[in-house]
This record gives sequence, structure tokens and C-alpha cells, in this order.
Amino acid sequence: MTYGCVRTRLEGPAHERSNTPVNRRHFLAAAAAATTAALPRVFAQSRPATTRTATPVPDDVVWHDVRDWGVEGRGFSDVESYFDRLPARAKDVVRKEVWELSRDSAGMSTDFETDADAVYVRYGVAKPRLAMPHMPATGVSGVDLYGRLNDRWQWLGVTKPDGLNVKAALASRITPGRRAYRAYLPLYNGVTALSIGVPNQATFSPVAPRTLKPVCFYGTSITHGACASRPGMSFVNILGRRLNRPMLNFGFSGNGKMEIEVGRFLVEVDPAIYVIDCVANTQPEQISERTGPLVKLLREAHPTTPIVLLEQRAWANLPLQPQGAKSHAEKCATLRGAYDNLMAAGVKHLHYRTGGDELIGADGEGTTDGSHPNDLGMMRYADALEPTLRPLLV
Repeated sequence: MTYGCVRTRLEGPAHERSNTPVNRRHFLAAAAAATTAALPRVFAQSRPATTRTATPVPDDVVWHDVRDWGVEGRGFSDVESYFDRLPARAKDVVRKEVWELSRDSAGMSTDFETDADAVYVRYGVAKPRLAMPHMPATGVSGVDLYGRLNDRWQWLGVTKPDGLNVKAALASRITPGRRAYRAYLPLYNGVTALSIGVPNQATFSPVAPRTLKPVCFYGTSITHGACASRPGMSFVNILGRRLNRPMLNFGFSGNGKMEIEVGRFLVEVDPAIYVIDCVANTQPEQISERTGPLVKLLREAHPTTPIVLLEQRAWANLPLQPQGAKSHAEKCATLRGAYDNLMAAGVKHLHYRTGGDELIGADGEGTTDGSHPNDLGMMRYADALEPTLRPLLV
């Protein structure tokens, strides 16, 4: 038997070698030794000639507190902390889990213009859990920077947080020129403070949040942002760039349950569209009981605002684990029945969007764990929803 291409020299005269059986243990030991000896040379050849280190933050950077001009994606101003998603008065109204999740800055961003060749960020996060087992710190707690290039947003850089306080370069050696920038805030962590920094010789102009009506999402962990690798890759934020609209993200991981208590705060915002994406966190009986009251509450406050009911995505592993298909079908059928009842009752401007494979793809490659989209799945979500939402914007 031959093992790889390692040859072992046998001691002794030729006629003795030809008649002496090879000790397999000795042979394997010699082969392993030869392979191990070759490894440092192989690895040395593949090691890059230079190692890039993190760009230091100069002492003369000029810092600009984003609260001075505003953050887009905030639905309320009467908040306990500036970067909260629900008002302070919601604390004793919604469930504890919803309140705590509402303190994450998902969906928020800040815009500015500068001619700087480097952009820095200084911020603090509220929770020590910077990452999750299935979602990196760049997505959970990172700040993600895009620059405007011609007529599109070009990704530029993201922080890699390793502590509660971050001070880092978002990008350096940027192509010369003055342009617009957008920084997305963390998806699964709260922000305590946030400043953008540029070199002291650079110009800097804050851009106030737009007054366009936003698209308002109420949903589950997927709406919240799991499991995008960085904030700009949340499907809600992808749609925001494509549709050129502000986004309001009321995704509450594991707790998007079509609750009327949350709905009472949603009616206070004035969006261009409501998207309800709560099927994954609710059981059929809850869907049957809660869809109608929630839709009617929104409709009473906003008679002509489009409301989109979104089915849940299909689990990516259903082809080999079909036992989940029954539950998926039952939930979607219940939502469809609630929609049909509302339409029969004369509710106007109500829309239904099927889910299934179309939201994450049928190849099984769109999730991290069968449920939560990876970046590919997030892009597919946006691809599926864009044709539904775009015609509804007026």
C-alpha cells in the first residue's frame, strides 16, 4: 500500500530488504514526520508578505455627535435613551421582552457629507454581548459605513467591536472627493453615544433625517436583523437603499406576536406602508385572534395607508426534514384566512404577500441555521419584497 508520496528508506542490505516485511506502524510514523517537516515551508510560502493592522485614530480628529443633527429610523422622540425604538411610556405597556429588545438600534442610520480621506467612529454599546453564536459582532454591535458613488450606495467599511466602547477607523485612504455617507447603527445592541470623526482639515456637513414617509416593519428576529453579517445587510436596510426611503424597524427577536399593545404605538407613526411580518413568532390560534384587531387598529388611525401581511419564510431544511412543513402550511393558511375575512369585511388597501421558498431561495443556502437569513438570504428577502412595496409608495 502506498501512503501519499512519502518514501521511507529501509536500512540493511538489498537482499535482506526484499525479504523483510515493512512494519506498518514505523511506516506511518515516518510518513507523518515527513509531512510535518514539510508544513512550515508550505505555510511560509502561503503567508502574506505584509500584515495589515488596524488604522489608528489620530489625536487631531474632529468629532461630531450625531444627536446634533439626528438619526433616521427613530419613530419617537420621547424616549428613555436617544437610540431607543419605542417611547419611554411603552415600558409599562408592552411586555418586558419587547421593551428590552426595543432598546436595540436596528434600522437606524445617520447621513453626512465630507471630503475627508478617512472617516472614524466613536461609540458605546449598552450590552456586553457583542456577538451571538450564529451572528458576528460586526452585525450585532457594529457600525457600517456606505459612501455615495454616482447614483448608488457603495459599501465602505464596518467596525469590529471587541468591547463596550469603540473608537476606530471606519475607512481610510478614501478616493478623493466630497460625497455623501450613511452609517448604519448596530442591529442587536443598544447605542449609548455615537460620534463621527474626520481629519481636522476636512470639511463636514451633517445631513438631517429625511421627511419622506417611512416604511414601517413590525416583525420577528429576521426583521430585527438576524443574521446579517453587518447592519447594512439587514433586508430592511437593503430595501431602504433601494426604495430611497427611511425605514422604521420594529422587529423584536422571538417576540413579534401581533400584539395590540405594540400596535397602539405603531399607529402614532405616519408611514407610507405598514408591513406585518409576525407569523414565525405566533401560533395559528394567535394569528387567527390577533390579525384582525391589529389591522383594524392601524386602519382606523390611517384609513388609506397600505398594510402588507407577509407570510413566514419556509425553513431551509424542509426537503430533508419535512415534519416542519405541516406547521408552516397551517400558519400561512391561517394568515390567509384572516386576510380573506378582512377583505370580506370591506377593509381597504390591504395586501397579502406569500412567503415560502421565494423569501430565502429553494437551494438551502440562504440561512445560517435553517431559519435566519445569512447575507444571501437577506438579499433574497429584499429581492422578493421590493416588487411588492415599490408600487405602493406614492
